Amino acid sequence: MEIRAGDFDDPQVQELLRLHVEGMHASSPHGTCHVLELSGLKVSSVSFVSAWEGTALYAIGAIKEIAPRVGEIKSMRTAPQHLRKGAGEFVLLHLLALARSRGYAHVSLETGTSEEFEAALGLYRRHGFVKGEVFADYEETPHNQFFHLNLEA
Repeated sequence: MEIRAGDFDDPQVQELLRLHVEGMHASSPHGTCHVLELSGLKVSSVSFVSAWEGTALYAIGAIKEIAPRVGEIKSMRTAPQHLRKGAGEFVLLHLLALARSRGYAHVSLETGTSEEFEAALGLYRRHGFVKGEVFADYEETPHNQFFHLNLEA
């Protein structure tokens, strides 16, 4: 697998982003979903990447700078046909290495609470993320939760 900069013009990337946005809205009650639409991924504070095996797109993910030494993991999604192949972990490790290279002290993420999020939560916990307080401009609801990873530990 290799990491490439996310190409928003690639049809496979567009399709996986569409699945991601639809999935997030389907898994979260109206008004509680914080998924980044395409326009939100194209801003300078976001680095969007994709994982490929040859010509097949396996997964996508992004990291957003929310403060000079703080990043937020966003838009993690594995293509359905490539689940359980390590693609999500591959993208997460790349994003964490990118965060460290930028000198981030920690990274955070916001995610849902329904059963659909359990696989992703297991991945984040395996890599040291711990549940914690609300951050940035999020509001805490029964439908979201917040995880943090100290990169200086």
